[in-house]
Amino acid sequence: MDVLIYLIPAALFLGLLGLCAFLWSLRKGQYEDLDGAAERILFDEEETPGKDPDRTGRPN
Repeated sequence: MDVLIYLIPAALFLGLLGLCAFLWSLRKGQYEDLDGAAERILFDEEETPGKDPDRTGRPN
């Protein structure tokens, strides 16, 4: 039971740390555009002339 003296404050500290990280990510706008990444993966990028189709960046 003496272990609870260490575990309860440690659990509260980690919970508070997680809550602070979540609130920080909310303020930085991490959850602003949830559909953008889902839609972006469906569309191909436009190919630039002079590059290989495998997108290695080497000129033809």
